Amino acid sequence: MKYILLLFSVFSFAQQTQKVDFIKCNASLFPSNQNKSINGTISYDFNVISAIDTIRIDSKNMVFYNVIINGKPAKYKNNDKELLLFEGFKKGKNRLDFTYYATPKQTLYFIGEDENSQIWTQGQGKNTSHWLPSFDDVNEKVVFNLTIAYDSDYQVISNGKLVKSTENKAFKSWYYQMQKPMSSYLVMLAIGKFEKQILKSKSGIPLEQYLKLEDKNKFESTYKYSKEIFDFFETEIGVKYPWEIYKQVPVNDFLYAGMENTSATIFSQDFVVDEIGFNDRNYINVNAHELAHQWFGDMITAKSGNDHWLQEGFATYYALLAEKKLFGDDYFNYELLKIAEELKDASKTDTIPILNAKASSLSFYKKGAWALHVLREGVGEKNFQKAVKNYLNKYKFKNVVTDDFLAEIKKISKYDVSNFKKNWLEKSGFNVSEAISILSKNKFIKEYLDIQKNEKNPFEDKKAQFETILKSNAFYPIKQEVIYQLATISFDKKKELIQIAMQSDDVNIRRAVAETMQKIPLDFKQQYESFLDDKSYTTRETALQNLWAQFPENRIELLEKSKDWQGRNDKNLRIIWLTLALGTKEYEPTKKAELYNEIINYASTSFDSSIRQNALEMVLKINPSDERVLSSLANAITHHKWQFVKFGKETIREMIKKEEFRKLFEDLLPKLSEKEQNSLKSLLK
Repeated sequence: MKYILLLFSVFSFAQQTQKVDFIKCNASLFPSNQNKSINGTISYDFNVISAIDTIRIDSKNMVFYNVIINGKPAKYKNNDKELLLFEGFKKGKNRLDFTYYATPKQTLYFIGEDENSQIWTQGQGKNTSHWLPSFDDVNEKVVFNLTIAYDSDYQVISNGKLVKSTENKAFKSWYYQMQKPMSSYLVMLAIGKFEKQILKSKSGIPLEQYLKLEDKNKFESTYKYSKEIFDFFETEIGVKYPWEIYKQVPVNDFLYAGMENTSATIFSQDFVVDEIGFNDRNYINVNAHELAHQWFGDMITAKSGNDHWLQEGFATYYALLAEKKLFGDDYFNYELLKIAEELKDASKTDTIPILNAKASSLSFYKKGAWALHVLREGVGEKNFQKAVKNYLNKYKFKNVVTDDFLAEIKKISKYDVSNFKKNWLEKSGFNVSEAISILSKNKFIKEYLDIQKNEKNPFEDKKAQFETILKSNAFYPIKQEVIYQLATISFDKKKELIQIAMQSDDVNIRRAVAETMQKIPLDFKQQYESFLDDKSYTTRETALQNLWAQFPENRIELLEKSKDWQGRNDKNLRIIWLTLALGTKEYEPTKKAELYNEIINYASTSFDSSIRQNALEMVLKINPSDERVLSSLANAITHHKWQFVKFGKETIREMIKKEEFRKLFEDLLPKLSEKEQNSLKSLLK
């Protein structure tokens, strides 16, 4: 019955978009971090095209007041899912005004307290109706103009151009305006204490970039190549950026890597990096992916989930094209090879084809990108660019299906589009042979695959070849593969090759050496210690742990050297350091409690989930019975971020297999919040 009702609702809305066209939304909004709520006044301009009994506006668990249509109070129904309008409108132009109040359970997130508080949204397909009365149907495109009132000490960011701001004693109001229509899931809001810098694209588009105040010295490393990527896309795509401005803002505990809200991308704080962190994980690919969505997804939007690859496949592929522009053909082909290997492995169980709303994210994103690469190789670069340009211009600010794109390919090429659609979009699995055939045109890929094939050959047969490679200017993955193949070879035999690799200034090659040296020979110890100064927090973490474990006599010296390290956003180095310091009896014996409390504090609700998880993983090895640890785990399973919830649930499930921990969690229950109690009880059952 529930499924039938869902189908009826979807069908009703599909009918509505044919009979009613919502044009513009003017909203004045008042979010409250204190009450975890939002309220406001909304005005919608809409056209009734043909007779309709009921007009629906999606609105989850909202309260409405003063519903007025065309200047007169109107009766309405509120079923906690939709605002239902059944009188007061006429054929032609209409105006709807109302006031609403909501305490959203999702989509609008209130993070942190006091100075560290943030408010941000994540619409993800159809969820904006949890905080803004709007339209879950992506085919209803509206011009959204938002005015947001909030504390003047904060920055408020939304879609479009900031046309003005006003201030009174109570709050400041930011007036944002859009020029073109978009689907509701792309409406955004981000509030926090941010520093801002503005660049300009070659075409004159303002590029606003935000960071938290304490990260203001990380603009260059976080947003590296942003302008170059933007300028490349306008040239490569051949269609001018479709909006008036482009903003990017990182937020704490974001649910995903990034979200392509129209003209205003939100991304994870984890991608805010300094110069060293840039070498471990950077924002470049996510940056390019979300920007590509401004054309593929925001300007043109798939009509349904069946064609979702038109958004994610395109964004993934164009991000790779941007990286090709920045880092060259070898990098581009290597990334495609890694994706091909991932798709090949997944194809054993991932059997739903791309043109199906139930396909996996891997299919939509990465198989979609590979399908586009096959198509681009098949029709040629220039023809592909022409078809994409025609496709975007023809359907700008509209909704599309796969055949709309393929029709443009047909117009410019004799390429067998039907066969392509059948093999790459309608079939499950991954065409490995075709992928490898295309990749092998690249000299580096051919050499890389040849090296992989030699993995089982005797070391003496390939030693000379390995030496030649390590001394060459070959792209780093080939040298990494050599080092990985040396992992099980005794140090005496491979010493000369390791010495050559150590001379590299490429952090990727040196990291491979650090990771594969399970046993550090005494005569190599001094050289291995040089990893502690590498421009890679990951390499430093590996080296710190290995040296601490293998050379107990040097632990104090090692801890002194690394005592001020923090590492990435997840404090990887600080948390590892605390763990090792606590495990070294003779180091700061009078400060053990202080060090322990610090790591316990990192597991608390005062920090982002990535820091908390790192700390919990360590402290669970030190003192898993600590009530503060158990409380933090109980809180984790109520978190808004699903990855952290998954970690919490899996950890607790494993712990309560032992009766002692089950008893500890049961004793903890009365001390928890109601939400935490309910979540923990369900696991204990």
